Amino acid sequence: MDTPEVIVSRIREHLSAESVEIEDQSHLHAGHAGAAGGGGHYEVTIVASCFKGLNTLARHRLVYEAVGDLMKKEIHALSIQAYSAEEL
Repeated sequence: MDTPEVIVSRIREHLSAESVEIEDQSHLHAGHAGAAGGGGHYEVTIVASCFKGLNTLARHRLVYEAVGDLMKKEIHALSIQAYSAEEL
């Protein structure tokens, strides 16, 4: 499984997310200092009922609980858009 698939899988399992979309933006950061270490740049959009009533920081904490260990090597940067179904 490649890194984007692992990220999506972890988020779906940890958050019981209804929707997870990921975009690999690593190509936009070629030559960036973080790119040299091999970690990718990703943008993820998540819809999950567990986000209902939570502020942005609390939502991001839940996402990092799911993928935090990947931040050491596989992920250099992660942009998170997190919504509850009611917000869409």
